[in-house]
Amino acid sequence: MSLFESRPLDPDVPVIDRRRAEAYLAAGLWREEGVADLLRAARLRHPDRLAVVSGTTRLTHGELHTAVTVAGRRLEGLGVRAGDRVVVQLPNCAEFVVLVLALLDIGAPPVLVLPGFGDYELGHVVRAARPVALAVSAGSRSSGPVESARRLREDHETLDHVLALGDVAAGDLDLAALCDPGAPWDAPVGPASSTHPRPGRGSALTDAAVFLLSGGTTGPPKVIPRGNAGYAYMIRTACGIADVSPDAVYLAVMPAAHGFVLNCPGVLGTLVQGGTVVLGDTTDPRQALGLIERERVTHCALVPTVAMQWLAAAEGTTADLSSLRVLQTGGARPAPELAARIGPELGATLQQCYGMSEGLLSYTGLDDPESVIVGTQGRPASPMDEVLIVDEQGRPVADGTTGELLTRGPYTVAGYYRDPAATAKAFTADGFYRTGDLATRTPGGDLVVNGRVRDIINRGGEKIPAEDLELLVARHPDVRASAAVGAPHELYGEVVCLYVVPEAGREPTLLELRRFLRGLGLAVWKLPELMESVAQLPTTAIGKIDKKALRADIARRTAVEA
Repeated sequence: MSLFESRPLDPDVPVIDRRRAEAYLAAGLWREEGVADLLRAARLRHPDRLAVVSGTTRLTHGELHTAVTVAGRRLEGLGVRAGDRVVVQLPNCAEFVVLVLALLDIGAPPVLVLPGFGDYELGHVVRAARPVALAVSAGSRSSGPVESARRLREDHETLDHVLALGDVAAGDLDLAALCDPGAPWDAPVGPASSTHPRPGRGSALTDAAVFLLSGGTTGPPKVIPRGNAGYAYMIRTACGIADVSPDAVYLAVMPAAHGFVLNCPGVLGTLVQGGTVVLGDTTDPRQALGLIERERVTHCALVPTVAMQWLAAAEGTTADLSSLRVLQTGGARPAPELAARIGPELGATLQQCYGMSEGLLSYTGLDDPESVIVGTQGRPASPMDEVLIVDEQGRPVADGTTGELLTRGPYTVAGYYRDPAATAKAFTADGFYRTGDLATRTPGGDLVVNGRVRDIINRGGEKIPAEDLELLVARHPDVRASAAVGAPHELYGEVVCLYVVPEAGREPTLLELRRFLRGLGLAVWKLPELMESVAQLPTTAIGKIDKKALRADIARRTAVEA
């Protein structure tokens, strides 16, 4: 694996300019290794330590290594090669970990899709990524994901295989068997060798290790290639910032396919350090607190809405939470009042984490003053992270002034996969990523995130682009016009309120529109939860829909109802 001597496996992966890449190498941030190298070294270094807990399944690092190696050979036997993409849409389970690590091992980057994404989002990802295989679980969502995968296989010539977890039918491959080295496997396997092939054979440091998805803040999710060297550096750095060591026990209750849970340092960082990952596919905070006691969990990452549920459940729990050392919050800015409660009530140090799938991570330090931990989103993870806060004309603003945050650095990507138009819109000519977030920098260098530049609804950390939703609603025959805005909500911060101008003589209901949108394959969390029927939408002086007036209106309505 090298930077300049190897030809990239995938020329469609955007790369940063050579000058900056050389600087990251010279500074020792980038190394001649990828995250697959780090993961394999940990499995071989700690073979007897517990690696994965998922329900009744318990795998040591040695057992995990065997499962990953066998799964990699089986994938190669199916024709999956270095540089191929495999879409993975699975719940938190042992098969998720084995499959992702096996793909990393053979240099076939997984494209990680949240379990809640519907046919609309999944179809877009498949069209963009052109995978050779799609791994899905029968229980990951309510709209028949395995059946959807089979339809996509028929529609896309590059998609050769459906790896099904549960609901395995003729033509599918049994994912549980693929990930179990003791299970019968009738399909071909790759050649055995005394040592498994080096990950990403012939790949460059800038080739993709994994593909994450954007939050979908400007439309359907965009595919984000995370390069080998930068991704490995980010995970190594995050482990140090979050104090993840070989004795760490990381609880993943949010989807492990989410970058915050996967790599900040998350599942991958914990395994790199030789620690234990506990996969808790549960939305019940009482069960999660029980897992902390049973497995002696030390680290966890939550969005603020889930943290609030944990605090409520902790009031009446008898679970022993004394092992919990670090609780990270991210995805949305927690209210200072909520942040201040986490330490005293859960007994863990709060670590705020601000970032995005495209790159930049910013953390509060575990030994920071309380005012910084509670009131800011911390400082960039790397000394070579570059952060600009600019006004509407792109000019830097003074500390203490709010502006849009732009960033570039050793683990921030250079663009989106096979989407030059989106890349040109989101990245400056000199490589800065326009985050779309409004932020302020304190005199001490900490960031405070104040909202979004773009028209986004933030439902408990899940970003919902209003324009994307409005375009789908426009397909309904009873709707003449619509506008989606965020309505205040005690638990989620915001939920979607849809203002609808119906066609003459028609009056669609909220339930009808929700069913219609689900029929289009829209994810459940993006559905409107409130609706107001109006004769016309308010407009500004230049004729644009006046979203500010609509937000004020729904804020008044919800305040009266409360």
